[in-house]
Amino acid sequence: MKTTETSAPGTEPGVSVGKTGDPAGTPPKEKKEGAVLNVFSHGVLIIWAFMVAMPLLWAVMTSFKDDASIFSSPWSLPDTLHFDNWSRAWTEANMSDYFLNTVLVVGGSLVGTLVLGSMAAYVLARFEFPGNRFIYYLFIGGMSFPIMLALVPLFYVVNNLGLLNTIHGLILVYIAYSLPFTVFFLTAFFRTLPTSVAEAAFVDGASHSRTFFQIMLPMAKPGLVSVGIFNFLGQWNQYMLPTVLNTDPDQRVLTQGLVQLAASQGYKGDWSGLFAGLVMAMLPVLAAYIVFQRQVVQGLTAGALK
Repeated sequence: MKTTETSAPGTEPGVSVGKTGDPAGTPPKEKKEGAVLNVFSHGVLIIWAFMVAMPLLWAVMTSFKDDASIFSSPWSLPDTLHFDNWSRAWTEANMSDYFLNTVLVVGGSLVGTLVLGSMAAYVLARFEFPGNRFIYYLFIGGMSFPIMLALVPLFYVVNNLGLLNTIHGLILVYIAYSLPFTVFFLTAFFRTLPTSVAEAAFVDGASHSRTFFQIMLPMAKPGLVSVGIFNFLGQWNQYMLPTVLNTDPDQRVLTQGLVQLAASQGYKGDWSGLFAGLVMAMLPVLAAYIVFQRQVVQGLTAGALK
């Protein structure tokens, strides 16, 4: 009477499988080393998360305290929530004006960066023409150029154009500053998109612009979201460029306002208002990351999964 040997799915016939599904021939030493490495990596991630989250939570907690509690019991929870710290920072410290200027600058520059960057990346990724690689490497070279070296000539260029101390001038500088990384990122992403869809659109009589805006650009949405988040974080936290190109007190952005608030409150002793303003500047960045973190991961891995 014949007997047939069965094996677990995913294993070759005749290979015995243990209780955990691993082949019986796996050395116990390798299993132990893998478990130790797993515990070590998780421990490092927990320590890193604690180091990052604790200052943020402490700043939020401190923004609801009064000045006396900040120094007497810095690590304790506030006895009462002082919402007047936020209202005082929003009105008396002109955080509302700084916030509005930042929204205008970052919003305009983000739209311009994504539109111009996606158009340039699409042409570099999908069309072959003389100088294609040279232009692409020029954008990559822009990523490695230190912004410190360009501040003085950039100041004179913007001044000669009559764009100094203006919102739209700062928007144009932000766009130029963010284009190299955007083109580099989206060029690699557009190369992963299937060419058959664009060819079918051309056969149906669609123009290059219509194919790009109605077909290819929606397909590149994960990449646009990912690079948009990176640009948003960088432009929202930008301090050096507006400090040099935007010296008008009425046109200051949020980073300049926080420095001004820190300098003024250092003499007045209004530390609770300072922490409230700090949390105001921090919340949009945290909210953007929390809302779009899944899209960012999908955009970064979309090219590898296609």
